[in-house]
Amino acid sequence: MTDIIAKLRDESLDDYAANESLKVNSDFLRGRLMEDMADNATGAVSPDDTQLTKFHGFYMQDDRDVRDQRRKKKLEPLYSFMVRLRIAGGRMSSQQWLTLDEVARHYANGTLRITTRQTFQYHGVFKSNLRAHLKTVNDAMIDTIAACGDVNRNVTSTANPHRSTIHRQVYDLAADISNHLLPRTRAYHEIFLGEERVAGGPDEVTEPLYTQHYLPRKFKIGLAVPPDNETDVLTNDLAFIAIVENDELKGFNVAVGGGMGSTHGEPDTYPRRGTVIGYCNVDQTIDVAEKVMLVQRDNGDRKNRKHARLKYTVDTMGAEGFRAELEKYLGYALEEARDFKFTTTGDILGWYQGEDGQWHYGLFVENGRIRDYEDDNPIHAGMQIMTGMREIAKIHDGDIVLSCNQNLIITNVKPERREQIDAIMDRYRMLKDVTPLRQHSIACVAFPTCGLAMAESERYLPTLLDKFDAIMKDAGLENDPIIVRMTGCPNGCGRPFMAEIGFVGKALGRYNLYLGGDFTGTRLNKMYRENIDEKTILEELTPMIHRYAKERESGESFGDFVVRVGIIKATENGLDFHTA
Repeated sequence: MTDIIAKLRDESLDDYAANESLKVNSDFLRGRLMEDMADNATGAVSPDDTQLTKFHGFYMQDDRDVRDQRRKKKLEPLYSFMVRLRIAGGRMSSQQWLTLDEVARHYANGTLRITTRQTFQYHGVFKSNLRAHLKTVNDAMIDTIAACGDVNRNVTSTANPHRSTIHRQVYDLAADISNHLLPRTRAYHEIFLGEERVAGGPDEVTEPLYTQHYLPRKFKIGLAVPPDNETDVLTNDLAFIAIVENDELKGFNVAVGGGMGSTHGEPDTYPRRGTVIGYCNVDQTIDVAEKVMLVQRDNGDRKNRKHARLKYTVDTMGAEGFRAELEKYLGYALEEARDFKFTTTGDILGWYQGEDGQWHYGLFVENGRIRDYEDDNPIHAGMQIMTGMREIAKIHDGDIVLSCNQNLIITNVKPERREQIDAIMDRYRMLKDVTPLRQHSIACVAFPTCGLAMAESERYLPTLLDKFDAIMKDAGLENDPIIVRMTGCPNGCGRPFMAEIGFVGKALGRYNLYLGGDFTGTRLNKMYRENIDEKTILEELTPMIHRYAKERESGESFGDFVVRVGIIKATENGLDFHTA
């Protein structure tokens, strides 16, 4: 056991963040959740236990659209839970898809939401339905353990593991890393799945990786196969970038310290792009993942949660200092990093063949929301993506994979099934002509369920993009992509700080505008205008887009253009994010 963990165990935790004592005194994440789940007088759980539920994969929320109305009636908020699955690499069978669809319709709000971390979230899960929800998912060999909380989160990987042998190897490693870094407490199984706690059983105080203190904050891992960067890999605490030579996976460049979250008005908080610190062989990957996490466990800031992510640890220690500490934990040195190049962060959409000739279909899902829309919906008139995917899953015997861009891939489609799948997509109006601009857009959930949201995101971005598309067409750019991302707050779930154009909610109807990220996911953007409304957004961006159309160099992306011509200064690292 390291000195810092021994120190935490032996001394008072009064000077540490409240979550630290909460974790230590939680009986390995049990708390009073068993009693809270049995309390039918409220749809909520106790404040302390709302922190513990995150480790089990769900957050308590309430419907903010009806909050004031219920307050006037002297009713408690309409509490429910957001439930997030752990699906390393986003891959599931068609049968699992059908189960997850059924769970959404019976125990949630009737929709599935693809997250930017390649998994599903459910919204509107009431406490009375929570155990049945989790048990049904667990019976399908999927769980929610460690999908949230101060632990390693869902491990992201290539959007299609069946694309090539290399992509499958990388996916398998992502799944192995996810399983290796799971907490070992049985609290989830006892509280939500009915497992009996065995008296005199194994002493969980020896939980090998996390100890009773777990991590200072959440920890995220992503893997990517250049030249594609669909996982936005440098936004992760730990990134593995595949190095392929002569069609053989040799190893990975290791990058540390990525992360998107910040806080408005607090310049000590900032997003950060991961720093490449070395290279490891394939057979060292899991060991490196574990030891990077342990360096953060033992050195991360446990007194200030706003300063507790790995990105701040790396900047405090310095990248070389972090590497030196990591190599002490490993017992060997990393090799020097190898050359690599990313060319895109987007998904392949439509029909395409993999290395072995198998067919795959990439389906665009705007903002990741899988649902059926009414005919009079102004944006998605009559689209029935949920029903259509249910019908596809019934006839498809391959996998379905979620992407970090909130899309999905129907993989390993037999040639004779292609016409059937095309017919289903046509029948349920699952396809919509979308511009490259819209294809590369991302929005977080925001209102009405996210308690952190300051402005709309998922419900607003499609309307704003209609106006952007008109501007792009007028400028002759309708066939050109620009990466546009929006979040309702600065926590960065939609990775807005790596976008060429990023919007971050400041108040209802008002956003900070960020410019200058690059098209390949290797450069942060910088704030251009603060706290502006839609009218000002359009006034600022319309002439800028027209100028881009006229003055861009061959192959130059919008983000590179605004930096080159001096509209915005390039952000070289996280510490420069707030500088003018």
